[in-house]
Amino acid sequence: EVQLVESGGGLVQPGGSLRLSCAASGFTFNNYAMSWVRQAPGKGLEWVSSINSGGGLTYYADSVKGRFTISRDNAKNTLYLQLNSLKTEDTAMYYCAKEEYSGEMDCWGKGTLVTISL
Repeated sequence: EVQLVESGGGLVQPGGSLRLSCAASGFTFNNYAMSWVRQAPGKGLEWVSSINSGGGLTYYADSVKGRFTISRDNAKNTLYLQLNSLKTEDTAMYYCAKEEYSGEMDCWGKGTLVTISL
């Protein structure tokens, strides 16, 4: 079965950095685009970033552009999100998601919590 397991979340001070990982299994990872989506406390889902199957094309929400970097290691079936210059508003549960060819995110992980606070 398809499985996505996020890790790397934690408590970080404003201005700090964190790297999130998403271990994928149960599908041909290198054939699929992947995304990161987050949900802040009391808020709805917010798309953060996407990367194509080969890793050469990346896209970011304006709110994180220049601060976050999405990447992938297809040999390790792992997706990453490097979070730099963190702000309190980045506090959220971060989910990785597998994209179908249509762009629909048809499989999600359980998420990893990122908290930015003093």
